[in-house]
Amino acid sequence: MTVDDATPEGERALSSASEPAASQSASARPGTAAYRFARVRDRVHGLLPTWVRRIVPATAIGFAALSSFTYAVDLVLLSLGHTVLDLPYPVAVTIGYVVAFSLAFVLNRWLNFQSDGHVGKQTGRYVLSVVANYAFFILLLASTLEALGVHFLVARLVAGACEAIFMYTMMKLFVFRQRRYR
Repeated sequence: MTVDDATPEGERALSSASEPAASQSASARPGTAAYRFARVRDRVHGLLPTWVRRIVPATAIGFAALSSFTYAVDLVLLSLGHTVLDLPYPVAVTIGYVVAFSLAFVLNRWLNFQSDGHVGKQTGRYVLSVVANYAFFILLLASTLEALGVHFLVARLVAGACEAIFMYTMMKLFVFRQRRYR
């Protein structure tokens, strides 16, 4: 663990050596939304017990926060599409999914991972990850559960838990991977 001494007095932020604190990030200049997001993310990460901080990176906290928001968007669109507009379940799920995952890419790239990598390549890697995620967790898992009589929102919640682990791993290691040598 490193201590960021550049923070105001009494506000020392802990961060892992592999993930610089918000004030040390090249792409997060003070006063920007990305900087403020990273500061809050790093503070929340600093509140975790030491043994948890060693296992859970700060970006996982940011991913959880952003994913909670985009998942809520997904569920609202699913509910509106399936119950209000009377769309077939797979269509309503797809609409919510596409909107939420597009929003998740933009927010995670900008605020959480603060990536300055080639957006085209990252988008391609993200699309591959999302297609795999969609096939395994939406079409296969959520639709199977719904077809077996599980309430459509419960089916989506179960699939969402699986998606969260898969997508964070893909974003961290594949989509926004950090170059070790420049």
